[in-house]
Amino acid sequence: MGQFWVNVNIVGIITPWNSPLLLASWKLAPALAAGNTVVWKPSEFSSASALEFARLFEKAGFPPGAVNVVTGFGAEVGQPLVNHPLVAKIAFTGGDQGGQHVYEAAARNIKHATLELGGKSPNIVFDDANLDNALKGVISGIFAASGQTCIAGSRLLLQRSIYDSFLEKLTAFASTAKLGDPTADDTQVGPITTQPQFQRVLDYIEIAKQEGARCVLGGGRATEQVCAQGWFVQPTIFADVRPDMRIAREEVFGPVLAVIPFDEEQNALQIANDSQFGLAAGIWTNDLGRAIRMSNGLQAGTVWVNTYRSVSPLSPFGGYKRSGIGRENGIDAVKEYLQTKSVWFDAGNEVPNPFIIR
Repeated sequence: MGQFWVNVNIVGIITPWNSPLLLASWKLAPALAAGNTVVWKPSEFSSASALEFARLFEKAGFPPGAVNVVTGFGAEVGQPLVNHPLVAKIAFTGGDQGGQHVYEAAARNIKHATLELGGKSPNIVFDDANLDNALKGVISGIFAASGQTCIAGSRLLLQRSIYDSFLEKLTAFASTAKLGDPTADDTQVGPITTQPQFQRVLDYIEIAKQEGARCVLGGGRATEQVCAQGWFVQPTIFADVRPDMRIAREEVFGPVLAVIPFDEEQNALQIANDSQFGLAAGIWTNDLGRAIRMSNGLQAGTVWVNTYRSVSPLSPFGGYKRSGIGRENGIDAVKEYLQTKSVWFDAGNEVPNPFIIR
């Protein structure tokens, strides 16, 4: 008896407009390493970079047809790709609603699927943490890439004993962020990528205000001269957010931080896990036992302790709950693009009695 792994043959890949080449490489590398061919549909907002990237495979010596790119809108290209009878597996990164549609379509034909979806990741700061480091981690967790990442630490859980002092320092630090041309070296917060997403972020800011969250920084479109003609949103912080508010439960995908107080460890864990998402989480503490307890208790595929946003091609990445199914990166990613097969050999010359079940 032997155990073998064989490729699934043809893989359909669907990627979003944020970090388009990085997220594509997380799928292309293991899919190709496992011996599959790939048909890649990028977001309609990032087709040019995908086409240029695909040309590099030809220059690198990949055989024709190993990597194929099809561009267009989801209904016109994505849906036929998912439904095509020759496509055995789908790997999708995007919002949870889009992922649900892809998963339902794949299920109708019993296809394998890997889904890397949205998040509402908690960044949890305890009063025994190195607060200067935590401050930097909170800033990078939400305002890097203008908050347009699935792992954005968009919920800040602050222990009540440091709530006011940390919030004051956070607001002062975040107010120094320089908005502007994303290609300029000194720009710290760039624009929102698409007009529909720009409007979505502004809508969520208004929803937060209507629900009673206290806006302590930003709260609207950036009006500086360099930003006035673009899709820039001010770095925005809402304080005194309740866990039941939409700003604390739904993915905004912009530079908007919801700050929630907590009292003790179990309270923080309860608030953090009270979410339909479970992609990532951050913990800031100098108590090793607490770090281990929280890491075990948090319902998230990635947990960072005294750091945030660290990723590696060697470390599995993926989510719990509506944040996805399956894992990318590491050996787990390669296995996502393989099928297990058991093969039995009988080396004897005598044919067994066919009426005996053994």
